[in-house]
Amino acid sequence: MKITLKVWRQKNRTTKGEFKTYQHEHVSPDMSFLEMMDVLNTELIKKGEEPIHFDHDCREGICGMCSMYINGHPHGPLQTTTCQLHMRTFKDGETITVEPWRAQAFPVIKDLVVDRSAFDRIQQAGGYVSVNTGGVPDANEIPISKNIADEAFDSAACIGCGACVAACKNSSAMLFVSAKVSQFALLPQGHAERKERAEKMVAQMDAEGFGNCSNTKACEAECPKAISVSNIARLNREYFSAMVSSYKVTVGGGE
Repeated sequence: MKITLKVWRQKNRTTKGEFKTYQHEHVSPDMSFLEMMDVLNTELIKKGEEPIHFDHDCREGICGMCSMYINGHPHGPLQTTTCQLHMRTFKDGETITVEPWRAQAFPVIKDLVVDRSAFDRIQQAGGYVSVNTGGVPDANEIPISKNIADEAFDSAACIGCGACVAACKNSSAMLFVSAKVSQFALLPQGHAERKERAEKMVAQMDAEGFGNCSNTKACEAECPKAISVSNIARLNREYFSAMVSSYKVTVGGGE
C-alpha cells in the first residue's frame, strides 16, 4: 500500500504547530496503525529527521495510551483503540490526517502527545473506596445481583483514553467521570462515600476546564469500550442527590 500522511507536528505546548505531509510507500495491510507509524519513524530517523512523537504502551487495546485523532475520529474510523486499528481499514493511495486530542484540558506536549493528567486528578479526587472493610471477603459473601454486577463491570471497563473528550464538541469528560462514579455507586462497597465522591469528582472535572454534556452521544459512539451514556444519567442523579443532602445538612445545621 501507498498512503499519504498529514501529521500534526508541534515542538512543545508553547510553540505553534502545523501539519507536515509524508509519503509512505511500504505499508502492509496487516500492520496496525502504530506499527505503520513505527516504520515511518524509522525512515525519518534514517534521513536524519526527528521522529513523530506519539503515546503508546500495551498495544493490546487495554491501556488507552494510543490517543490519535485520525481522519476526524478519535482512534480512527473504527470503534476501537488506535493500536487495534489495522491499515487494511484504509484504501491504497488514501490520505490520512493524524492529530492529537483537541481539548483545553489536554494541552499538547509534543506532536501527537497530550497531557491527560487531568483524568488522574479527577480520579484522585474521589474515584476510589477508602472505607476500612477489613480482610478480603469471599466472592459470594456480599449478595449482588448479576444485573448490577454486570453493569458495574461494564462501567469499570473504561480505560480513560480520553476519546470521549476528543469526540465531544464541548470537550466534556462526563462519560469518563460517570463511568468511574458508576462502578462504585452500583456496588455496596462504594455506597458509604457515594455522595462525597460525586461532589468531589464533578468539582475537579469543572476545575480542569472540561465542557458540559449536551447529549449528542458522540462520546458513546466513539468510545472504544462502548461505555454507555446511561452512566451520565446516573452521575447526574448521584450529584443531585449529594447536593440536596449537603443543602439539608447546611440548613439543618443553621449555617
